[in-house]
Amino acid sequence: MDPATTLDPTQLRSFLAVAQTNSFTQAAARLGVRQSTVSQHLRKLEDAVGRTLVLRDTHTVQVTPDGEAMLGFARSILAAHEEAASYFRGERPHGRLRIGMSDDLALTRLPQILRDFRSENPRVDLDLTVDQSGTLHRRLESDRLDIFIGKRPRGSGEGKLVRRERMVWVGNPSTRLDLTAPIPLAVYPAPSLSGAAMHEALERAGIGYRTACVCRGVNGLIAAVAAGIGVSCLASSLVPVQLTPLGAQHKLPELGQIDLVLLTNPRTEGRPAARALAAAVLSSGPRGLSAS
Repeated sequence: MDPATTLDPTQLRSFLAVAQTNSFTQAAARLGVRQSTVSQHLRKLEDAVGRTLVLRDTHTVQVTPDGEAMLGFARSILAAHEEAASYFRGERPHGRLRIGMSDDLALTRLPQILRDFRSENPRVDLDLTVDQSGTLHRRLESDRLDIFIGKRPRGSGEGKLVRRERMVWVGNPSTRLDLTAPIPLAVYPAPSLSGAAMHEALERAGIGYRTACVCRGVNGLIAAVAAGIGVSCLASSLVPVQLTPLGAQHKLPELGQIDLVLLTNPRTEGRPAARALAAAVLSSGPRGLSAS
């Protein structure tokens, strides 16, 4: 890389969006530009640094080791860029920000992102609600939240995609299942996106099930599954050490994918504090919502 090379924030945003969504199409939709524009930005960025940042073919998009390094630099550069822009606009973030976070995201780096945000924005006070995604969706729609970070229903295109990943069945190391009897499930109270995914998959496969344990939070669900009361499902990156992903030998149906997204309240999304937190979460990259 030429020492005189400058890194264009617009190109960095396109790179981050591709890395977060693993898709040029999704990245273009998030940024509100054409796919060809995202491709051009990434090509120019790779030319500027003299390294391949993303491997892509007709089916997959994968960040290279140099791309992983660039993710950290891009996040820092864009955060500084946003901070400088806010300063000179005279819009230092302040006031109270109402945040909703699905409780399984407490297992990720998201709490650290919130700590860093609060440290960098000391005039912003936070109201943090941790609950199920379905409940938080309703709170956002009724103007009781400014920002929601969690799962979105399948087929929904709302929100900005932070991470998309496979859902997996989880049990403990001694889990054994008899598919001729109803499968015991550990579930969150309805409405539950993960519960709906398990029910739909089992019904498609013609496998019976029963609710063995209703869990009011992720810690309760982990405890119930670890104790062998029932099996459940989680996003693949959120499986804690206490649980074990269930493999092909258990003969359970595929659960599909889940989207971890950021949604903003249209009534308050223009506030500097809301913009700053949204930028912090989105710039954290896919690892921001991976298990810590």
